[in-house]
Amino acid sequence: MLQFHVLISLVAMVAGVALFYRLLAGGPVWTLTTVFLATMIVTDVTGFPLSPFGFDPPRAIGVLSLLLLAASILAFYVFRLAGVWRWVFCVTAVAAFYLDVFVGVVQSFVKVPFLHALAPTQSEPPFLVAQVIALGLFVALGIAVVWKYRPVSSTIA
Repeated sequence: MLQFHVLISLVAMVAGVALFYRLLAGGPVWTLTTVFLATMIVTDVTGFPLSPFGFDPPRAIGVLSLLLLAASILAFYVFRLAGVWRWVFCVTAVAAFYLDVFVGVVQSFVKVPFLHALAPTQSEPPFLVAQVIALGLFVALGIAVVWKYRPVSSTIA
C-alpha cells in the first residue's frame, strides 16, 4: 500500500506541474485537470490507512487537502470556472498541490539519508529553508495562475 501511495503521489506531482504549466501557457486543461484532481484524491485517501494509526498531522493535512480538492472540483466541473469560481479553482488547486509537495519534502527529510543527516529532527535550518522555498514558489505560482489564467470554453474542454 505504501508503494502505491508514494507512486500515485509522484504521478500527482507530475500532473500538477503539467497542469499549472498549461494554465499559465494557455490551451486545453480538461484532461490534465482530471488526472491531477483524481491522483491527488487517491493520494490523500491512500494515506489514511498507513501507520501509525490515529488522527495525526499527516491525516489533518489529508483532510484539508480533500476539502480543497472538493472546492476545486465544484469550481471546475460544476460551476465551469464562471466568475469567482475561476480564482477559487486556481487557489484551491495550488493549495492542495502545495500540501502534497509539503508532505513530500517532509518525507524526503525522513527517508533520504543525505537529507535526514542534514535535519534529523526536522527542526534544523535546512528543513526550514526547504519548506520556505517550497512555500514561496507556491505562493508565486498561485498569484501567477490567478493573474494569468483566463479560461475560454475551448480551453476547459
